[in-house]
Amino acid sequence: MTAALAPLPRRRAITVMTGIGAIVASLPATAAPKPAPAPKRPASIVARDGTRLYHRDWGEGRPVVFLAGWGLPSECWAYQAAALSEEGLRCVSYDRRGHGRSDAPWKGYDYDTLADDLAAVLEQLDLRDVVLVGHSMAGGEIVRYFSRHGGARVGKVLFLAPLDPCPAHKADNPTGLPPETFEQFRAQVLMRDYPRWLEENARPFVTPDTSAEMVDWVRGLMLGTTTKALVECNRAATTADLRPEIPNVTVPALVIQGDKDASTPLETSGRRYAALAPNAELVVYQGAPHGLMFTHIERLNGDIIRFARS
Repeated sequence: MTAALAPLPRRRAITVMTGIGAIVASLPATAAPKPAPAPKRPASIVARDGTRLYHRDWGEGRPVVFLAGWGLPSECWAYQAAALSEEGLRCVSYDRRGHGRSDAPWKGYDYDTLADDLAAVLEQLDLRDVVLVGHSMAGGEIVRYFSRHGGARVGKVLFLAPLDPCPAHKADNPTGLPPETFEQFRAQVLMRDYPRWLEENARPFVTPDTSAEMVDWVRGLMLGTTTKALVECNRAATTADLRPEIPNVTVPALVIQGDKDASTPLETSGRRYAALAPNAELVVYQGAPHGLMFTHIERLNGDIIRFARS
């Protein structure tokens, strides 16, 4: 049997315990391990030519990058970004140069430079397996991005009410408009009375039951775009012929457009994109206009979520 240890005298026991306490106090302090800090996200994006691009970055999860249509800033995606970021998706939207809070340089509104701006956003935020969502003329920026940068960072593409990939009349494009028509629009509307044109064309952009307050908000967003950007982006979009480039978008693609789109008819825009992109599906919203992100919020949000998760 093991002999029991005799208890120490009280004074000696106190001395021993005090000594142990001093030893423990002299040891280096150890704290509970802290979780790794979240990756730092850049406060701003700087394009190749030094142009600063304002962006919003909400949520965690698979990145969905939103590109606004002609004349619209990133705020136009407010109802998508707020909802989708709550559903486990990281929502990134940015103002095209000359739009919203981004810099407004004198040049750089051609599709090549705009595609390079998109590349800067994806690279500087280090986004991968991205779902790109582009409205109207932004479809051209996405197509040109694939032509210039490839699709290594992109998992899927959603073309929302895309602009006709070849708006101008050509021998092999008889449905296009004469180039001088677009020149007259830029000279007589954009350079003279853009606010009046917005007022006259606001209602066809939405549905009859869209509130007057929503229309006023959208018009206000578009009034914040610089005239230089409006003119040059319109020129880039209406002189481009993207038909040979759309097949470069080989990732799964979804094309969504309304059959009442007064800005760019379904037959010469959405259907063309769906036919030319190798892995594209077309979804038509019956009775829907061009501004789907404002008029079909719940349906569009649901379709984006399903597409991103599929």
